Amino acid sequence: MKKYQKIIFSSALAFALTAFIALATFAQQTGITRTNHQRHDISVPGYETIQASIAFEPGVHFGMHSHPGEEVIYVLKGTFEYQIDGEKPVRLKAGDVLFIPAGKNHQAKNVGKNKAVELATYIVEKGKTLVVMKP
Repeated sequence: MKKYQKIIFSSALAFALTAFIALATFAQQTGITRTNHQRHDISVPGYETIQASIAFEPGVHFGMHSHPGEEVIYVLKGTFEYQIDGEKPVRLKAGDVLFIPAGKNHQAKNVGKNKAVELATYIVEKGKTLVVMKP
């Protein structure tokens, strides 16, 4: 039994690392820098919270995507424009916040002349890919 648990754990870890590396590589190639700050289980079984700061160079756009849970955004610096499927675009500056419901497709763009940075807090299902790009 322990042998199978090790195999399952190793496979899950390899999958998670591959997804993380792919996301980090994509972000770096497109002028987006992601810094993970913390990741913890929460009191809701099967869910965790992840907190990261994400910096966008001027004019950089991150395409339509979703998350397997809620995202809470706090803009630390600069000006972003967010588009959530089915809603009008919103422009946010430092100090503004935005809530994105679970599974809702959305995109973000730095519309300012300087680097823009957000603090993203995700409350998501454990073991699922954090960012799911819309085809």
